[in-house]
Amino acid sequence: MTTETAAAPAPAKKERTFFGQPFSLVHVFGVEMWERFSFYGMQGILLLYMFYTAAEGGLGIPKPVAVGIIGAYGGAVYLATILGAWIADRLLGSERTLFFSAIVVMAGHLALSLLPGLVGLGAGLILIALGSGGVKANATSVVGTLYDEGDAKRDAGFSIFYLGINLGAFLGPLLTGLLQTSLGFHWGFGLAAVGMAIGLVQYSFGRRSLPAKSKEVPNPLPRKNRLIMVGIGIAAIVVIVLAVVLGVLTADNLADAVALVTLAASIALFAIILASPKIDGTERKRVISFIPMFLTSVAFWALYQQQFTVVTIYANDRLNLDLFGWTMPVAWVQSINPIFIIILSGVFAAIWTKWGDRQPATPYKFAAAAVVMGIAFLLFIPFSGTGAHGTPLLALVGILFVFTIAELLLSPVGLSLSTKLAPKVFQTQMVALFFLSIALGTALSGILAAFYNENDEPPYFGISGLVAIAVGGVLFALTPWVRRMMVGVR
Repeated sequence: MTTETAAAPAPAKKERTFFGQPFSLVHVFGVEMWERFSFYGMQGILLLYMFYTAAEGGLGIPKPVAVGIIGAYGGAVYLATILGAWIADRLLGSERTLFFSAIVVMAGHLALSLLPGLVGLGAGLILIALGSGGVKANATSVVGTLYDEGDAKRDAGFSIFYLGINLGAFLGPLLTGLLQTSLGFHWGFGLAAVGMAIGLVQYSFGRRSLPAKSKEVPNPLPRKNRLIMVGIGIAAIVVIVLAVVLGVLTADNLADAVALVTLAASIALFAIILASPKIDGTERKRVISFIPMFLTSVAFWALYQQQFTVVTIYANDRLNLDLFGWTMPVAWVQSINPIFIIILSGVFAAIWTKWGDRQPATPYKFAAAAVVMGIAFLLFIPFSGTGAHGTPLLALVGILFVFTIAELLLSPVGLSLSTKLAPKVFQTQMVALFFLSIALGTALSGILAAFYNENDEPPYFGISGLVAIAVGGVLFALTPWVRRMMVGVR
């Protein structure tokens, strides 16, 4: 008599992971980290490139014009997120839009690096703004497709993803700043292009492993409407070109133009949502409750985004950059905030988790953000008039620490709030409104920075800070009404 032994089942293949997360996260983590490396690395030296003289390797653009260009460019990045989201939803899907947007970003950095003068500046900033908007709008969406709804690993995965963003933002200015001071601006811009190229190569090898739903087009544009949209796009380009040729749109008023377009778009979008018969009374109240927080967000970003304008000029002219006998590159100042974000974001998350339902309601967080941001500006006043390079580095580190606290009170909860207050049929449009508040605030930061005068700093910092504190105070006073209008949303 013989006995047969059943074959043992083959051991299950162990799934590759990335810090306990789906391994596909590494591909999105990488492309976003390198995109932020290139974005902030370039931005760390961009303003210096514009206002430094030709002898110093720059373009010699007057400071008031240069800061206006920075504000317009920053506002355009956030305006472009709306275009990037539309392309993903209607034409290409998030994954393809992310990939092609990263290519556009790299092309922009190459233009800044290789093309001379104003031609390289204009081509580079337009391409980077469009590409960065597409990356910003879609990278988060692609990460979301890696997890099933309710997956317990989802929040941890997003935390790792945002760590990549801040690692890139930290490293970029350090390395481009070193190259700028040792070899010149175009080498720094070239390094930003190389960083984006590294991210693209790594992402190209891994994008096939991303879930099919990351490539889906949620709401495809009918073929019959595509020619209409192409026509609208061409018409918009023609209008912009004519405005430039006729002298209506100039470098001097670029930030004003972006601010006006953003303001008009915001008002129109609020009106469309509120007038829609597809939303009920509760949803309409919630949209109305978002208006004071939208305005507070605008005021916050109008000051916060001056890190890339006024703070850069202040660091160049006022800050003692001596580190043990070695002069630190000005661009390194832009790496201070990402360090604090990496350290403090976990602290804030732990505080909100521990407090649970006892944590302040979102309107109070928005109001506190505006007040703290105002205080940060007031902290510049004691160091005004210190002379060239008379402000201690530690003083600016402390002020940027306050900037970071303000940011963590508003920025992480802003997108979440917009989704919670959104009517069912206007989810994406409410998120677009939050991005529009950042775009408008960023454009205003360039307009305001044009009034900064190194020889008369106290009025600038004092008025800016007090206005921000007043905006926060108004929202504090309105919060009981705002919470009633939010109808149960915290």
